[in-house]
Amino acid sequence: MRHRQAIALAAVALVGLTGCDGPDPNNLETYYDDPVPTSSAAPKTSDVPVSPAKATPAQPDLGGLAQRALLSDADVAEEGVQPGSGEASGCLADGPSAAARTATWRYPSGSVLSHRVVAFPDRSAARAVAENECAGKTVSVPVQAGVERQQAWCDGKTCTVLLAKGMLVSELTVSASTETRAVDAAKRLLPAMTAKLAAQP
Repeated sequence: MRHRQAIALAAVALVGLTGCDGPDPNNLETYYDDPVPTSSAAPKTSDVPVSPAKATPAQPDLGGLAQRALLSDADVAEEGVQPGSGEASGCLADGPSAAARTATWRYPSGSVLSHRVVAFPDRSAARAVAENECAGKTVSVPVQAGVERQQAWCDGKTCTVLLAKGMLVSELTVSASTETRAVDAAKRLLPAMTAKLAAQP
């Protein structure tokens, strides 16, 4: 009888030892070991996202910019002029890359008033004016605030005033019966001309 009990206890002990071969549910260090990765976690070259090309900044609307700086019929109404065809002979040399807008009016006397705004995308307007040479003699007109450069010339009875700001040159030309009348008309229109130009970026 004792011999049988000893065999039974030995069997229970053996079963108990065999059951301990796996992870111990009470031992967190062995039970929750992280699985060993079977492959590298590095992404494939084809999986790497490619950044889209940077968009090219949009070019400004040079024609629209010039149009907004152009004198309107309302701006010159006090001169008593009417819209006319043709234009007074200005002296600003605009290159092939320039964009321009022009408006022309006629006085009852037959004198001609012309306003042109030219945009220079490849250089500053002040530089364009500085490099420009007009025929005739320089004349003095009131200095205008809000512009980067201004110059005025008279060639006989035709006088031209150039104002520069940013990419824009504003050119006012008056052909009158005398030089004095042409200069006086230009002086009267300078404030409106300057306000339109200074309002542009």
